Amino acid sequence: MSTVDLNKYKDFVKEVTSEESNDWAYTQARLHELNDDVNISLLMTGAIGIASEGGEFAEIVKKCVFQGKPMDDETKFHIKRELGDIIWYWVNSCRALDLDPNEVIAENVNKLKKRYPGGEFDVHYSENRQEGDL
Repeated sequence: MSTVDLNKYKDFVKEVTSEESNDWAYTQARLHELNDDVNISLLMTGAIGIASEGGEFAEIVKKCVFQGKPMDDETKFHIKRELGDIIWYWVNSCRALDLDPNEVIAENVNKLKKRYPGGEFDVHYSENRQEGDL
């Protein structure tokens, strides 16, 4: 087994990390640039909030699946509240980008209809996406 020098790895990580991540002045400049097109404060709130609340949602599911937590009414209520938090941050993300939430969902439906032409899930289409299918 080879030994890893974590200090060398730390130096490597610094070199392959963007200036915007390594230096606050670059971050500030980039945030000012982006704020010309979107409400960057609201977008960051949405992005970090979705990730955080998604983690809380996943934590409940993890405990149910792997730790024996019951999927009872109390657990479902807790899940419902976390999903509500996720949608709150999602709508703020839509606001930040000046997107109509209805259009976002419509675009998702269109994407999935195109991905699954038979109207049902198919592993083949899930694994072999057309060019441009994000």
